Amino acid sequence: MSFHGQTVLPAARKMKEFEKLLKLDYEYLVCLDTHISQLKFMLQMARTAEKKVLVHLDLISGLKANEYAVEFLAQEFKPAGIISTRSNCIIKAKKKNMIAIQRLFLLDSIALETSYKIIDRAKPDYLEVLPGIMPEIIREVKEATNTPVIAGGLIRTEENVRMAIEAGAEAVTTSNPALWI
Repeated sequence: MSFHGQTVLPAARKMKEFEKLLKLDYEYLVCLDTHISQLKFMLQMARTAEKKVLVHLDLISGLKANEYAVEFLAQEFKPAGIISTRSNCIIKAKKKNMIAIQRLFLLDSIALETSYKIIDRAKPDYLEVLPGIMPEIIREVKEATNTPVIAGGLIRTEENVRMAIEAGAEAVTTSNPALWI
């Protein structure tokens, strides 16, 4: 599984940003902050534009991030996948044949070790490592888990993107429009 060579996964926080992304040459997009009432419309627009959307489940206002929400999204909205910090949501997304991306905040060694246990249980399709500006950690996580890594958080420059990809990341997520090239 891959993003068909797409190394930048542009992430929209606002509807105007999402509309801009629909016009760009990306197959996969990330929907960050949105309200449940807007999501169906956004996904319909994306399908019309032949785009695949990865929804950040934890950031949808009006929807509690749990396995019932994943079931609801799968039945009603049909996104390409979800991103979540919650392993129960990742497990449910995999059962519903959605791309399941486990988001990891790696603040210290304890968080890293705890993440390895979560990954082993949930078996996500991808890991989104935050902050994504740690090439050594990207490499370590990919090797230790044998799971494809996406780098996210604090990706501010083309150099950050290049370093993450060279360290083994499949792609980077970024809400920085300057990097949606």
